[in-house]
Amino acid sequence: MAIKEGDKIPTATLHTMRDGKPAAITTSELFDGKKVVLFAVPGAFTPTCSMAHLPGYVVNADAIKAKGVDSIVCLSVNDAFVMDAWGKDKNAENLLMVADGNGQFTQAVGLEMDGTGFGLGKRSQRYAMIVENGVVKKLAVEAPGKFEVSKAEAILAAL
Repeated sequence: MAIKEGDKIPTATLHTMRDGKPAAITTSELFDGKKVVLFAVPGAFTPTCSMAHLPGYVVNADAIKAKGVDSIVCLSVNDAFVMDAWGKDKNAENLLMVADGNGQFTQAVGLEMDGTGFGLGKRSQRYAMIVENGVVKKLAVEAPGKFEVSKAEAILAAL
């Protein structure tokens, strides 16, 4: 069952790069007492994710943060090394690049995608959410093959 607006973010441990190595970061560290925009992508360095989804949040980061957002989190079922390299490649220094390497968080929120037909394994669906103090206030999940409701401009309009 997928997470929905009004639900609390589940407890999970994710990873980000710190001082050149992967470091654990919990969902409570990411969300408790904060207003966060989280967007998830099926894969780092993949076409729509690299050419539109991540760049949209990079370009709109200042406008999003001006709406009282404490952090913008980009999440993918990739490892922390890949997420770090992708963030550097796309100039995403104002975003927090977070790895859900084992898909624990993605599975817990019920937003998995089966990409085995494309050689990707289990990945995250494309979505974005606005989370306030650990509670989902807005959830925008894309229909398969679409890129409309989770893009930065749509989330900025919802803030």
